[in-house]
Amino acid sequence: MAWSVALACASAGEPAEVFGPGLRPDPDAAARLAHGLYPAATLVETGDTVLDFALWPYEDELFVGAYGRRALLLCDRRLFCLDDDARRVADSVAAALPGARCGVLVLHSVISGCWFRWYEGGALRRDVFVTKEDGVVVDQGERLPVERPFWTAIDQGAGDVPLPFDPEDFGLALARSHMFGRGIADRGTDGFLPLELPLRRFKLC
Repeated sequence: MAWSVALACASAGEPAEVFGPGLRPDPDAAARLAHGLYPAATLVETGDTVLDFALWPYEDELFVGAYGRRALLLCDRRLFCLDDDARRVADSVAAALPGARCGVLVLHSVISGCWFRWYEGGALRRDVFVTKEDGVVVDQGERLPVERPFWTAIDQGAGDVPLPFDPEDFGLALARSHMFGRGIADRGTDGFLPLELPLRRFKLC
């Protein structure tokens, strides 16, 4: 399966413990976050959906899930730009939930690339961007344990063009370990499936 994802995910605690049955969305908190990110824009709330349909929004859409003091989700196509505004959005979500850890994942099926940022307590700890054709574009901060098998060939002297691992597999492994505590499309024995998380939809006018 080819994934296109533009997602920021923050949790106050271990993801495997936070993301599970019982998470309840807070539409007012979602609206506050959306308006805080784009104060100059006109945002129109257009209903609810689930993460499965929000992972790759249209350019004039924004999806936000706020779950009390436990977790935040944001799907925003502007993250795909990998520019200063994308970093602003990522930094803002990472700082929105006090003491939380936050992963920002961008996957694109056409360019076959992965951008991942990892924050702890609002501070950026890891920033990595790889593509199949261009290899390692950004590799900053200490590598997370789940990454290490992917880097083995490069660390042993292999070239990074073309990239010796699949960027999608790399990104999904990071999401499983650091964002949800399970595969994004995996239903646990508790019945919980990350793709079914409810989010509020906003249209930017």
